[in-house]
Amino acid sequence: MDLIGDGGEIQSTLKEWTGQSIVPNVFIGGKHIGGSDGKLFEQFCHRAGKLVPLLTEAGAIANASAQL
Repeated sequence: MDLIGDGGEIQSTLKEWTGQSIVPNVFIGGKHIGGSDGKLFEQFCHRAGKLVPLLTEAGAIANASAQL
């Protein structure tokens, strides 16, 4: 964020939206999934069975059953 002109503004907006100003911040289908605090992989990893449904709902996977 230090290398782009509006990095501070982006971090401020992330803080407003998510409570986190750090990057990365991951959104799927407009939903905040998590950030670099490690909870992203604990809560939404493929093994937990939550990632594919979120991606399918967002239209990022055409046929979820083909991905399993």
